[in-house]
Amino acid sequence: MTVLHPHSIATSPSVRYDSVDALRGFAMLWMTVFHFCFDLSHFGYWPQNFRADPFWTLQRTAIVSLFLFCAGLGQAIALQQGQGWARFGRRWLQIAGCALLVTLSSFVMFPQSFIYFGVLHGMAVMLLVARCTAGWGRWLWPAGLLALALPWCAQLLLTGVWEEWAPLLNARALNWLGLVSRKPFTEDYVPVLPWLGVLWWGLAAGQWMLSRSAHWVPRKVPPFLRPLASLGRWSLSYYMVHQPVMIGGLMALGWVLNR
Repeated sequence: MTVLHPHSIATSPSVRYDSVDALRGFAMLWMTVFHFCFDLSHFGYWPQNFRADPFWTLQRTAIVSLFLFCAGLGQAIALQQGQGWARFGRRWLQIAGCALLVTLSSFVMFPQSFIYFGVLHGMAVMLLVARCTAGWGRWLWPAGLLALALPWCAQLLLTGVWEEWAPLLNARALNWLGLVSRKPFTEDYVPVLPWLGVLWWGLAAGQWMLSRSAHWVPRKVPPFLRPLASLGRWSLSYYMVHQPVMIGGLMALGWVLNR
């Protein structure tokens, strides 16, 4: 971006950065392909091991990382544009409400492994933390590194000298923190640690780029990327409807094929 000061866009709160929206849209599109493959496996059309096969587990890690990094970038932009707690709170309530709907719907479909702390649950907690720590500036970088390292350290300790703490931290009441010796049996698990580190890095990167030239975070994208930017603007709504549509379609296909 010309040098961009905090007050320079505060008068245009509706301005969007299509580049960030397009990056988020790409994450959503990738997620859709991933979930469709998962659904094919779930209904027996294409059996795959989504829990252990690195081809799938690494993709999931990359998709969640990209999505949370974009969330951090979005928070940097929102704060730069002077977003207040009231507007933040309205968006936060939407995310928290959708997280509750995910829990309820997944309980119907996967009663033994329903989602109680997935990506939206983690987002709701992490966005609050990010909002309260946005003033850390460059300290967000080492804080993010620490957040990424803590689960690895905890796993070493909980299988060693702190083994007696493992049942407590592995239990559902606390495993949302991410300091576990084993992952819980659930369809989606995005604990605060290490994922807060990715969101913190997105926030730090966004603040760093916005404090420099506007060309670092271009507002416009080429025409062929505009559909991705549109998708990125409606990421929460899209996230909530894409799986019911695909699952419903596969169930209808199963009915037609008598499977």
